[in-house]
Formats: sequence, C-alpha cells, structure tokens
Amino acid sequence: MGLLFVESLPGPKVFKCKHCGVDSASPDAIVSKEFRGRHGRAYLFDSVVNVSFGPNEDRILMTGMHIVNDIYCSCCQRLLGWRYLIT
Repeated sequence: MGLLFVESLPGPKVFKCKHCGVDSASPDAIVSKEFRGRHGRAYLFDSVVNVSFGPNEDRILMTGMHIVNDIYCSCCQRLLGWRYLIT
C-alpha cells in the first residue's frame, strides 16, 4: 500500500477532518458559507487537500441533476462531502 502523503496547511485556523484531524482546507478557499448540504449548512470550497474521490454519479440536488463525486478523507476514508463535476 505504501506511505500516505499528508499535506499540512499553514495558519492557525484550518478546516480539518472531524474524525482524524488531518488538514482539509484553508479558510481562504471558501467560496460560499451560504451553501446547503443534505444535512444542513455547508461550506463551498474551491480547493481542498488530503482527499480522495469516489466514482462519478448523477445525483439530484436542490438545484437539479448534477454529476458529482463523493470526497473522502485520504487518511481515515470518512465521507467529507462531494464535488460538482463540470462537463
């Protein structure tokens, strides 16, 4: 399987995986705090680190049908969210 490469982000306030604590995103990467996810309030980021992606799938979201990937923490493999695929 090999060694896991984990990127550390600078700064005192960094978004981290709530399960294992590995860095996930910088506050500078926030596009919107007015985003809504399946379970309530969510943030929309333009870049994240230390993640892996699930397969492409069609999903009906609040704004209609979109192609998305689930995003998983690369360290503990817990679901963090999803990303939109632009075709």
